[in-house]
Amino acid sequence: MNQQKTQKKAINRVLDYVATHPNPTIRYRASKMILHTHSDASYLSESKARSRAAGHFFLSSKDNRINNGPIHTVCTIIKNVIASAPEAEIATAFLTARDAIPIRNALREMGHQQPPTSIQTDNSTADGFLNETIKQKRSKVMDRRFWWLIDRVKQKQFTVHWKPGSENLADYFSKHHSPAHHTTMRPIFLHTQKEKPPTYREVLRGKSDNATPT
Repeated sequence: MNQQKTQKKAINRVLDYVATHPNPTIRYRASKMILHTHSDASYLSESKARSRAAGHFFLSSKDNRINNGPIHTVCTIIKNVIASAPEAEIATAFLTARDAIPIRNALREMGHQQPPTSIQTDNSTADGFLNETIKQKRSKVMDRRFWWLIDRVKQKQFTVHWKPGSENLADYFSKHHSPAHHTTMRPIFLHTQKEKPPTYREVLRGKSDNATPT
């Protein structure tokens, strides 16, 4: 019975998305083929004290001026029971970076040399931990699980930087949303007839033409 309820909820979420995106079209613009990622977690939002991880991957210029169509999306449940919201964000950054490695390798083999891949997070503690600008005062369990990413940052394969959640594109994939919110977010991730789609921040603040205040 519980399994049937879980399956029904999952089906309803898919149908909510499909109903609000009947003719989805993704637009890809010419760019320098530099990989960028956004990382976001939803802490304790799943059953059995689990958390959800989301990562948004796209190709843009080095200064990241183009919000291009996605080439890959991470949307998964973190297997470990996470002790805090910052740890969930660090775990998500780890999962995002792990998926970015083969994409970086493929781009290099295609002739597109890659600078350190940017990982954007909206959690300042995760940013400080991965850049080693803060000192831990609690358990070292995060070191044991996620030191790999700190090591890759030191090797200059990745850079981690903070920006507010209103500019984090992975936030949309880390949570469950109503049909109204899917409609609101449509111009950010899909091609619409508008010549200049609103920015992610404008949509979240209800400033776009078809956005509803949140």
